[in-house]
Amino acid sequence: MPPRGAPGTGAGSPSGADLPAGSAARARPGAAPHPGGTTPAGVAAVDLGASSGRVVLGQVGPDTLHLTVAHRFANEPVRVGGTLHWDILALFREALTGLRAAGPVASIGVDSWAVDYGLVDASGALLGNPVHYRDTRTDGVLEQVTRRLGAERLYATTGLAQLPFNTLYQLTAAVATPQFGAAHRLLMIPDLIAYWLTGQVGAEITNASTTQLYDVHTRTWADGLMADAGIPRHLFPPLREPGTRIGPTLPGLDLPGTPDVVAVGSHDTASAVVAVPASGEHFAYISCGTWSLVGVELDRPVLTGASRRANFTNEGGVDGTIRYLRNVMGLWPLQECLRSWGGPDLAGLLAAAAREPAFRSVVDIDDPAFLPPGDMPDRIAGACRRSGQPTPRSPAAVVRCIVDSLALAHRRAVHQVQELSGRHVDAVHIVGGGARNALLCQLTADACGLPVLAGPVEATAIGNVLVQARAAGAVGGDLAALRRLVRQTQRIVRYEPERGSGAARADERRVEV
Repeated sequence: MPPRGAPGTGAGSPSGADLPAGSAARARPGAAPHPGGTTPAGVAAVDLGASSGRVVLGQVGPDTLHLTVAHRFANEPVRVGGTLHWDILALFREALTGLRAAGPVASIGVDSWAVDYGLVDASGALLGNPVHYRDTRTDGVLEQVTRRLGAERLYATTGLAQLPFNTLYQLTAAVATPQFGAAHRLLMIPDLIAYWLTGQVGAEITNASTTQLYDVHTRTWADGLMADAGIPRHLFPPLREPGTRIGPTLPGLDLPGTPDVVAVGSHDTASAVVAVPASGEHFAYISCGTWSLVGVELDRPVLTGASRRANFTNEGGVDGTIRYLRNVMGLWPLQECLRSWGGPDLAGLLAAAAREPAFRSVVDIDDPAFLPPGDMPDRIAGACRRSGQPTPRSPAAVVRCIVDSLALAHRRAVHQVQELSGRHVDAVHIVGGGARNALLCQLTADACGLPVLAGPVEATAIGNVLVQARAAGAVGGDLAALRRLVRQTQRIVRYEPERGSGAARADERRVEV
């Protein structure tokens, strides 16, 4: 692969009219594109998660890293005509509300979840709300595409795990639709928001790397794979690196001033990994929210047969790194249970769950049966019954089952990532919303037999603002320097593993789901 930090390249525009696009030189780490190298008053992160969003104001300097949440909002999908969609216009409206509340800033960065996209026509109009990755339209598509292209070729080219919601499979499911036929460009969710903010098209590389249409070796679009998959190459805009200035915000958005929009690690996990407060390289991270992304940071991808069979993925990171990780279901089952129960107090439920017997019932948290929304407590209970385990009878018992099962899934992934990558791990960093869950953090430490360092909770927003601040010259240095600033300024809680927790014995139990 190119050396760390080398820019990716993208093909030029297809023949004919294109969407508005402008040239944007990539800012080197530590460079100051603003006149005179002035330090900005602040930067804003638009951080869109799978269940909620936020706009965060960041004040960043050599010894300063301070975040203020300007606006939080729900991200609620909508089912129309049997298809589950993201309400992308509502998300854009809320992002604008947050940016107005944040006040004048020097720049804006946008990050979101991966794999999903919007299609726009030649005039720049959106061709329908983006489809949610949990929609059932991709059922059976993975197997169809794999038979045609080959699992070995797909992995050798892209380094991505075979997950049913990957962009490649979504596009295959959509290829016969009228919207697809009218499409001129495909924009991943953060790139779509950036387009609406600036009028500039592009594809930020960390999110592009999750499409299964990106060549992990050359760090360009995988043209040959697209051709053989029947996906038109002209849909995919030029690639851009984190730290690239995209352009100024458009007039008419009613934003304070005219801030620049800067490409960050637009895949939320890429931004979160920037903010992992590790010293040295011997760490594992768990970016824990709706999903748990469990992995290590490497200089090059791992493309062995064992890695492919274990469903580990190689995604692009900031500064040319590789996020070598496994997708674990994460806190999604817990979130769905809370929704089914009408939103009870989570802190009280976790306290009650901590008093429940440990590892009384565990499930395979990664079972695809838990992927769709709805009826999660019943599905958890059914999985326990089918495997001959006690059925959790109370919300506290269900929560304990979920958290125990998730801790064991973390253990398996942490052990596997060391074996497959050859990278020894001395500590596990949990960042994101899961860092607030003391029970999960302690159980993960017990299960892994390693110290867990929990925090920062707003890791994604921190990574977002750090990349913006570095591009503006407010801070300098490599990822190690950025992480040093996180350690110096953010609250981190340490959990030591407790002996005799029973986690190892529970993990050895065979659970048939």
